[in-house]
Amino acid sequence: MDITVSVVVLLLTLPLMLVIAAIIRLDSPGPALFWQTRMTRCRRGSAYVHSTTAADTAGSCRRNQHMVGRPFRFVKFRTMHVNARERFPELYAYDYSSEEIQHVKFKVTDDPRVTRVGRFLRKTTLDELPNFWNVLTGEMTLCGPRPEIPEMSRYYTAHQLNKFQVLSGVTGPAQVSGRGELSFQNTADMDADYALSRSLKGDLVILWKTVAAVIFRKGAF
Repeated sequence: MDITVSVVVLLLTLPLMLVIAAIIRLDSPGPALFWQTRMTRCRRGSAYVHSTTAADTAGSCRRNQHMVGRPFRFVKFRTMHVNARERFPELYAYDYSSEEIQHVKFKVTDDPRVTRVGRFLRKTTLDELPNFWNVLTGEMTLCGPRPEIPEMSRYYTAHQLNKFQVLSGVTGPAQVSGRGELSFQNTADMDADYALSRSLKGDLVILWKTVAAVIFRKGAF
């Protein structure tokens, strides 16, 4: 199903993606695509497993304190200025106290790093279309927890590490339950619960709800 759907989506949306890529390039300097290291399900018995960590009991994996899953190259359309990290270094510190991490959210409506076209792409979820390439190559699946950045590894609890028992997805439980309105902790808990009770029926429900979430743009910003 992953291969069939991703091939169909990529072929049908190729003209649209070419137009989007051109608009991104015209709107701001830099490439149309954004590549980033993200973490997904670890491979059993791989070099990433460390038996002395709490992650092992959760069925997850940890290479070191900066990686709790298997890294891969995640791709989407660029929605931020290419020099955003230099202009707003404080937004890339990912340094939170135990109190702050309980409430932190990553998506804000007035993010200064996002370009004009980027705001539209995020609102419409069109920026995620290249994700289907990750699905085609087997690094992601249609339905599953969204992939995490390595910098947030240290904030995962033993329960939340269950998230890395399954492949990351284009859409998941958090994407149909508030998306950007959810805190990091809410999302991580929801992803872990999903991984522990995953079913085909549940995935089909999430895929159906995703259609409504995209149309009504709830939590998309």
